[in-house]
Formats: sequence, structure tokens, C-alpha cells
Amino acid sequence: MTEQIEVPAGTIEYTDTGGSGPVVVLIGGLAIGPSLWDGVVAALRGDHRVIVPTLPWGAHRIPMRPDADLSLAGHARIVADLLDALDLRDVTLVENDTGMAQLVAADHPQRLARLVITSCEAFENYPPGLAGKTVGLVGRLPGGVLLAMSQLRIRPLRKLPMTFGWMTKHGIPDAMMDDWLRPLLSDRAIRRDLTKYIRSVDRHVLTQTAERLRGFDRPALVAWAAEDRLMPAEHGRRLAALLPQGRFVEVPDSRTLIPLDQPDLLADLIAEHVRAEAPAVA
Repeated sequence: MTEQIEVPAGTIEYTDTGGSGPVVVLIGGLAIGPSLWDGVVAALRGDHRVIVPTLPWGAHRIPMRPDADLSLAGHARIVADLLDALDLRDVTLVENDTGMAQLVAADHPQRLARLVITSCEAFENYPPGLAGKTVGLVGRLPGGVLLAMSQLRIRPLRKLPMTFGWMTKHGIPDAMMDDWLRPLLSDRAIRRDLTKYIRSVDRHVLTQTAERLRGFDRPALVAWAAEDRLMPAEHGRRLAALLPQGRFVEVPDSRTLIPLDQPDLLADLIAEHVRAEAPAVA
């Protein structure tokens, strides 16, 4: 069941499996809904409390407040505010696709016990690849987001490298993507939120954040897709080397959206990582 919580930026929807197990929070990327994580949640929920918020990347259904900061740093603050509002402690934060979890770990680590970074934006690869640059261009044109999303009603266009084509090895089900795109196609305020993020992009922010990750002294797993065509594996290795307790693993038979291509393997990696010793977070 979807629940709601108020944070300073607005209302955030989330799902929560409940239970008393270790807390795992899963977050994804632009125009990608929480169903990205369905396979991972199914594998983890028996022994973990799994929370999947729908952040204002475009697949959200409730617009943020007009004055909300929706930059990458603003999204990191939303995650920190969400963890505070839900009073979550000793959290394992898992992110895919966007690089925002790096900012959470660097600037808002208070409630984190562990970090899992899967294939994502990092260093100078922001926005990433042809798809990221295309989004950056259309987001700066009047009506550009609506035009771009409307074209994705044509299902074959979703498989192009400049859209979602290079993001998975095994494809995204059409019904799933229809659900992800529906808010952007139907609600001007949701398009406003995504446009606000796109126009805030500072291509230097993740390079600047990387050095601050040296201060995150808790277990960190960097799991990178072996066949990623958008996020260079070398960036994953560099991130793992920066993190004092970083460990790098390569995920076979997958591209960027590892939670879709390899949900069971990713769930196993997360569960193993959760079992690692970590200091309690006050």
C-alpha cells in the first residue's frame, strides 16, 4: 500500500514493507517509478524492512511545492528529510541511475549505516551519455519535456539509445513504462518539477562531491553493471576507491537498470552487505 509523508519540499509517496528487520531504502532515477524495485523488494522483504519512496524525478504523482529546491542537492535534502520524518535509523541506502545518494552520504549521513551505489551518474558523467544530454537539451526548450514524453507514447522509440534503449539488457515492460510516464504526460505540475531539476543541473556537482565521500566511513558497496553503456565501470571503481570502506563488484548480464536486469542477484548483494558490521548511528 502506498503511504504519504510531508517533508519541507512537499508530499512524498512511499511504500513500506514494515517489520522489524534492518531498514533498506531504495531510490531510482528520472522518469522511473518505484516498480523498478519490485523484484528486489520481493527478495528482501522477508528479512528486511524495505522502503521505496517516489522522489520528484517525474514519475511522482503529487507535485512538489512551487518553491521546492529540486536540484540534485535539493533531492538529497528531500531524502534526508524523509529519513528524519520517518525516524529511520541505521539505514542502508541503495540508489540506481542518479548520483544523488553520493550527496546524501557526503552531506547528510546521520541516519545511514551503509551505502549501496549501483550503476549511476558519477564524476564528470553528469548528465550521463546520449540519453542524459538529450534530456538536458529538451528540458531547456519551452514545452520540451511534454514533447519528449509524448513521443515515448510510441513504444519503438523507447528502445532508442537516446531514450531508454541502452538502460537495460533485457528491456522494460511496456506496461511498466506506461505507468512511469503517465504523471509527466497528464500533469503540467509534474512536468514543471522535472523541468526545474533539469534546468538546475550543474555538471561539476558530482566531481565536487566525490572528494567529500572520503568522509563516509561506513561500509559501502559499489555494484556496477558489467555491460553498462551509459555509466563507465571505471567510475564505479573510482567511487569504491574513494570510500574508506568501499568495495566494488561487477554485476553480470546487466546494464544500468540492474534492479530490472538482475533483481535477485542485486538483492543477494544488498542482503550480504546489510550483514556486514557497521557502527550504530545515533
